[in-house]
Amino acid sequence: MNIEQAKTIPLTQILDKLNFKPTRVTGHDAYYKSPFRKERTASFHVNTKKNVWFDQGDPNCKGGDIVSFVEKWLEYSGVGHTKSDALRYIENMCGYSPFIASVQSEDPVDDEPALAITSKRAIKNPELVEYLDSRGIPKSVADKYLKEITVYNRKSRKSIFALGFENDNGGHEIRNVFYKGSTKPKYITFIRGLKGGQGGAIHLFEGWSDYLSAIIQFRDGQKFKDDAIILNSLSLLSKATPYIKGYGYKTAFTWMDNDEPGKQATANLAAFFKTEENLTHKPMNHIYAPYKDVNAWHMVKLGLTG
Repeated sequence: MNIEQAKTIPLTQILDKLNFKPTRVTGHDAYYKSPFRKERTASFHVNTKKNVWFDQGDPNCKGGDIVSFVEKWLEYSGVGHTKSDALRYIENMCGYSPFIASVQSEDPVDDEPALAITSKRAIKNPELVEYLDSRGIPKSVADKYLKEITVYNRKSRKSIFALGFENDNGGHEIRNVFYKGSTKPKYITFIRGLKGGQGGAIHLFEGWSDYLSAIIQFRDGQKFKDDAIILNSLSLLSKATPYIKGYGYKTAFTWMDNDEPGKQATANLAAFFKTEENLTHKPMNHIYAPYKDVNAWHMVKLGLTG
C-alpha cells in the first residue's frame, strides 16, 4: 500500500476499528473524544469530506491525513511509527481494495420516500417536450432513455408530470421545469455501448442531460461505441467501482462538472484509475469549459442561451 492508496480509506473506518465512536456528527464534521488522552468534551475533529483530522485540544498538534494519524497513534502506543509502519498498519487493519471515493455535492438531490410513480409512458406532454427543447434535447433522442411519468407525493397528496430516467435498481431521476428530485432506490445507470465491453472504454457522466448532450454533439444522438455510466449523484461515485474494477477497460473518459464538487470527483476518479492496470484517464472538461457542464455548453452551441 502506498500513501495515495491509504488516503482513499476513510479515517472514520480506522477510528471505528480502534473502537472510537463519534459523540457528534454534523454534516462533514465528526467529533470524538481524543484517542490520545482522557477528556470529557470531544475535541478530536474529523472532516469526512477531506478525510483529515484536527486535535483541537492539543495546541501543538496540527493534525493531518490518515497516515499522520496512524503514525501518531503508533507512537502513542509505544511502537514503531514511521510512514512505512503506518502504511503496513493501515493495510493490516483495513485490507486494501481500491474504490472510488464519493463526493457530497453542494446541491445534493436526495431520494424522497414520499414519492411514488403511478404511471409511466412514452413522452407526450407538450410541457415536457418544451422543457426538453429548452435543454437542446430532441424528443427523438429523449424517447430512447426517458419516460413520461406521473409522480404522486404522499405528503402533499398531489401528482405531477415529469421526465423519468431509470437507474439500474429501479429508482428514477425526476425532472420538469419546476422540479428536480428522485424516487428510491437512488443508484447509478449503466448504458452498454454499441461495441462496449472489455478492452474498450468507459464514459462517466454526472447526469442524464450531460450524457444526452454529449451523444447529440458527438454521435448525432446515437450511443457511444463504448460503455457509459450516469452517476445520477456524485454521492454515488463509489457505486461505480464494481463496474470498472478489474474489468479491463483501456480508457476512462470523465465528463464531470466544472465546479468544485466536479473537480473533486475528477480527482477521486483519477486516484482510482491509477490502481487499475493499463487504464488511461482522459478528463473531458476542456471541451465544455468555461461552462458548468456538458448540457450548458451544448445549449450555448445551439444558441439557446448566452
